[in-house]
Amino acid sequence: MNIIKVIAPATIANIVCGFDVLGLAVNIPNDEIIIKITDIPGIRIKKIFGANLSKNRKKNVISIALQALLNKMKKSNIGFDIEISKNIQPGSGIGSSAASAAGIVVGANYLLGNTFKKKDLIKFAMEGERLAGGVPHADNVAPAIIGGITLIRSYKPLDIISLRSPDNIWVSILHPEIEIKTSEAREILKHKILITEAIKQWGNLGALIAGLYKEDYDIISRSLDDVIIEPIRAILIPAFNSLKIKCKSIGALGGGISGSGPSVFMLSNGKKKAELVTNVMEHIYSKLELNSKIYTSSINKTGIVYYELCCIKV
Repeated sequence: MNIIKVIAPATIANIVCGFDVLGLAVNIPNDEIIIKITDIPGIRIKKIFGANLSKNRKKNVISIALQALLNKMKKSNIGFDIEISKNIQPGSGIGSSAASAAGIVVGANYLLGNTFKKKDLIKFAMEGERLAGGVPHADNVAPAIIGGITLIRSYKPLDIISLRSPDNIWVSILHPEIEIKTSEAREILKHKILITEAIKQWGNLGALIAGLYKEDYDIISRSLDDVIIEPIRAILIPAFNSLKIKCKSIGALGGGISGSGPSVFMLSNGKKKAELVTNVMEHIYSKLELNSKIYTSSINKTGIVYYELCCIKV
């Protein structure tokens, strides 16, 4: 078999108090990538549906991530033809570039005989993230590839830990159709923080992880507090503070900015509560005369999946 379809999930980075170290994968939305291995050397992005992205191999995260994998294999005599269906909009803050970069390396690795382990694939996908945001971070690509909730303990050396993902946690996501580039969102962050802020953030991060393992939703709720990043980035997102207050008032565990924004997410205990929170988020934004997309999803615990195909032209 030389052609497959890859399903790559959207992801939420940071999870409020875990800037650049925490991430989770969701089941909705997701990208689809069709990958065909050929005898003609080179990487060719043949079609892109759903987004206006470059097919130039030097300007697309898919080409960059795939080339990193091929360089490691020292393969120059094979080629790939690729079609991309972008259901995760670029600049949405829910891991659009990560889905592309992670999806291509997982799919290509399968077609090449599963040479690499997931940790290696994360490193290749991080090179795509370097192109997208200027920093080769893993908080989106790690959960996309591994699934569930992941913690990056260290970047040098790369050390990623899969955390417990309680079955009853559901995610509500609102994506306002405004664009916030990751590189620009990073530029406004403080380079120095008070030790008192750092201590509170560390406490929240540790407690959140404890809450996940204990399935203690009260601890999880109390821990979803960011005193360092969110207060600065919140100014970029219309009605962010009022939306967060309203969602918590109806029973959401808590939430915040997904990645660098503009998407906002809230966690809930159970599907019914999450659907109620989603409706409230949609109602608030309907008054702002801003188009938005809305999703309610369970946590994706499997990560990227792929299917063998036949009789499809790419």
